[in-house]
Amino acid sequence: MAAEASHPNRIAMDPSVAHGRPRIRGTRVTVQVILELLAAGETYEELLQEYDELSREDLVAALEYAASVVGGLRVPPLVA
Repeated sequence: MAAEASHPNRIAMDPSVAHGRPRIRGTRVTVQVILELLAAGETYEELLQEYDELSREDLVAALEYAASVVGGLRVPPLVA
């Protein structure tokens, strides 16, 4: 497993967008929504069809971000 996220600039937090929750930069799609849909069994391909503003790299960034939070790494606020 990589020690460092390979897509760190894809996640943003801004109190005025999506209630400040971590989201894919330039969208209102939160990391939580991506994780919930993947956990419910949706595939990358289904998500990319449903959310045409997302890329495969965005989905990977969401997973990397979640892993860093669960792993206890300090995640600095990323305001966009």
